[in-house]
Amino acid sequence: MERMNVNPTRMMLTSLKNRLKTARRGHKLMKDKRDELMKNFLELARENGRLRQEVEQELAVMYRGFEVAGAVMSAEDMDEALMYPKQGVKLSVSQKDVMSVKVPVFDFETTAKDPGDIFPYGFTETSGELDQSILAVSQAFPKLLDLAAREKEVQLLAAELEKTRRRVNALEYVMIPRLEVTIRYIQMKLDEAERGNQTRLMKVKDMVLEDAHHYEQT
Repeated sequence: MERMNVNPTRMMLTSLKNRLKTARRGHKLMKDKRDELMKNFLELARENGRLRQEVEQELAVMYRGFEVAGAVMSAEDMDEALMYPKQGVKLSVSQKDVMSVKVPVFDFETTAKDPGDIFPYGFTETSGELDQSILAVSQAFPKLLDLAAREKEVQLLAAELEKTRRRVNALEYVMIPRLEVTIRYIQMKLDEAERGNQTRLMKVKDMVLEDAHHYEQT
């Protein structure tokens, strides 16, 4: 690992040791966050898969009902029956915090006073399959919103998980090793300087003793 290009001074050594301490603490926190994100992501992905399968089954029933209704009703009667929807919805979007990730929460309310008032036609000229399909649409809509929110949450958590993983790897394999190598280098340089100073002090001491007492210390 390549060391950092710094001056080998005691002040720099102290600064790098503090940075290393902070980096190790940050590395632990980021690893804990990564593990918790992974746990939440896997749980959400499993729940999302179950909900998607359930919604797809309900939509398949709905589409089959429309196909059967289209077969027993004329195209004009079908268009007339569905031309003016009787029920509408107002969609609202809020947010919740999951591991510092803002994920959407969808909610809705019906525009008609009676949420069960969903059939925009009379029952004399329409088929029962059309009624079942309209009812299936009404029942599947809340689950579709929930599925949309969960899939967006999965995407956001996956992006945050990848970002956290890269930060953990950068700390573990780049930043911390570089700090450790640089600290060892500075410590080695300071030790060399210390030994050089001691050697020079001993030589100066010998010279002073020789000059003062006219003898050479052994």
